[in-house]
Amino acid sequence: MKNLFTGGLVALLGAALLSGCEKPPIDSVQNGFRGTGMVQVSNPRITSALDAAQVPPTAIPAMPAGGPLAKDIFKNVQVLGNLSVGEFTRTMLAITAWVAPAQGCAYCHVTGDDLSIDKLYTKTVARKMLQMTLHINKDWQNHVAATGVTCYTCHRGQPVPAKVWFTDPGPRQAKGSTAGSAGQNKPAIEAGLMATPYDPFTPFLLQDTPIRVLGGTALPTGNLQNIKQTEATYSLMVHISTSLGVNCTFCHNSRSFAAWDQSPPQRTVAFHAIRMARDLNKTYMEPLTTTFPPERLGPLGDVPKISCATCHQGQNKPLRGAPLLEDHPVLGPTVVAANAVPAAAVAGVSTTAPK
Repeated sequence: MKNLFTGGLVALLGAALLSGCEKPPIDSVQNGFRGTGMVQVSNPRITSALDAAQVPPTAIPAMPAGGPLAKDIFKNVQVLGNLSVGEFTRTMLAITAWVAPAQGCAYCHVTGDDLSIDKLYTKTVARKMLQMTLHINKDWQNHVAATGVTCYTCHRGQPVPAKVWFTDPGPRQAKGSTAGSAGQNKPAIEAGLMATPYDPFTPFLLQDTPIRVLGGTALPTGNLQNIKQTEATYSLMVHISTSLGVNCTFCHNSRSFAAWDQSPPQRTVAFHAIRMARDLNKTYMEPLTTTFPPERLGPLGDVPKISCATCHQGQNKPLRGAPLLEDHPVLGPTVVAANAVPAAAVAGVSTTAPK
């Protein structure tokens, strides 16, 4: 009887320990020499669900070339005025499907009123986000390449992207000698539930904090990379790894994590990604602080901001690398209206100057 009880207890403990492991089979792909740990490991039960969600919406059929310019027909067209009226309308319909399919045009426009009026804050934000999209596709090709991004890359059919972040105020702390935890020991999904600092965003994706673990010298003299900075860097790296659904060796060489000349090319792409996110948060998101209503701001009154997860959402290439700009080249590096002609040259069409 005692042996049966002991055996059952051992089995129960074994089951409890194994419950923390992932159920096989697990896929692994070797991307380096054997024995070096250069392997990407993935769980097909997780990746298959993610893959099923990475399907871009069907593109609206392209409009025939030609016709008057949007800026000559519609009022208050501040961004895409050089598109033909047909292509401009197609792009507006696409944006509605990408961002607010349930709400429709009324999410940004007051229906039944003059659609050119900037009455809703969502229209002001949408215009800023459209400018940001054009900026990404033109000035950050060292990260997005020719694939590009559209509103759908982040929004996925929702008015608010699923993966945005606010500055975390941290836990309440006592005063005096007990204050100051250096942001540690607060479980945070963004930091992989580790004991490292719980905010991997503010120092690196908003502020220009150096991302370093190793010092610049072999001896302590001149080594300005302290332990706090190292721990903050690990929090950021865990966030990137989780956001892309990859292991550390996706961007780093296991023999020398710090050596750029031995790193996979993905590390350079990630280098630009971090700086792109910082640029977008500073240039496009923070200026909207006074535009967003209080209920859309974070606990410290800051706007929602962008991280790696905002676009990637568990995939090393958003939407499995779908070439989004193929269907919408007007959002690409050069915004032109193919064969568009001024409205004055179109017989029977009156023009209205943009305001």
